[in-house]
Amino acid sequence: MDKYIELAKKAVEKYIEVGKVLSNKNILEEFIKEKAGVFVSIKKKGKLRGCIGTIYPTKNSIVEEIISNAISSATKDPRFLPVREEELEFLTYSVDILSEPEKIEDISQLDPEKYGVIVKSGHKTGLLLPDLEGVDTPKMQVNIAKNKAGIFPDEEFEIYCFTVTRHK
Repeated sequence: MDKYIELAKKAVEKYIEVGKVLSNKNILEEFIKEKAGVFVSIKKKGKLRGCIGTIYPTKNSIVEEIISNAISSATKDPRFLPVREEELEFLTYSVDILSEPEKIEDISQLDPEKYGVIVKSGHKTGLLLPDLEGVDTPKMQVNIAKNKAGIFPDEEFEIYCFTVTRHK
């Protein structure tokens, strides 16, 4: 199993089963020093069960970022009830490691299969990961991200794109 997926899975299982945050003391040193924004997605029988992440690193290491976002994905995604212990065996995980976002001037620079998108207007921010089923055009991708952020159709906004290294 991929080390990122294994870490997310262990973090969720420990938190759900015993209410404790997984310790990162026994993780390989090079893994600990890495930093990045991370999204952890959880699916149950192929359907989204939780997805929480960070655009930029907020923790001391990617290990802490994955542990924190995995637990939040399982317990704090407002679209879902918290994961229950009896669901654990049916869950699958993906971990997306984000590149540094780059500002773009026009949606024609986007490719929804290759790039994720971030839209910003004032304090409102919306993000959509790349290569999502049913998201086929840059316009659709930007509109979904704007909707998530609460950005109105006539409101000015900035667009950023990023790539991900996806671990499934």
